[in-house]
Amino acid sequence: MKRRVLMLLMSASVMLTSGCANLRFMNSQTKIPETCLATCDKLKITPTKFILVAHVSSQKLSLFEDGKFVKNFHCSTSRFGIGQVEGSNRTPLGLHRIAEKIGAGEPAGTVFKARTVVGHTSQPEFADAKITTRILWLAGLEPDFNCGGNVDSHHRYIYIHGTADQKTIGKPASLGCIHLTDADLIPLFDLLPSGTLVWIQEP
Repeated sequence: MKRRVLMLLMSASVMLTSGCANLRFMNSQTKIPETCLATCDKLKITPTKFILVAHVSSQKLSLFEDGKFVKNFHCSTSRFGIGQVEGSNRTPLGLHRIAEKIGAGEPAGTVFKARTVVGHTSQPEFADAKITTRILWLAGLEPDFNCGGNVDSHHRYIYIHGTADQKTIGKPASLGCIHLTDADLIPLFDLLPSGTLVWIQEP
């Protein structure tokens, strides 16, 4: 099942147009960052089969399998920028893991409140819902940076999730989480096991 989902992701990949600028862009996001691997080594964390890398500056999320690039996705991070502190509504940096997966089997557009299904975006009262479709709840792995105290990503409810406003994806628009389109989020949700590493960086 996971192999079939991965093949669908790869087949759906959009070819970048030719040109030096595009080659530089592609090369910068088709390798797992050395800082990510160095942080894993420092924390004695074994890299997982799949790794997600979120690039805040370009609003892209990169998927890797066994260290090899698979695909880039458009995403949206916080409209308030980057930051670790609770209450800032900013997207935290650093090494995370998928701690919990919520929403398996629900239709696209399902609306969640406190991680509980409350409706669907087809209902007028939920037409502008902020958290929809699937939730990948992240936990920080770097003590005193994104784990513990008032910088704890899990306690801040930092998710990768869907949103009713799909048109904003590709530019900073969230309140700290990472937004994906339903078309990208659902197959990723099905593919990635809990525990998958997620690295969030500014460049």
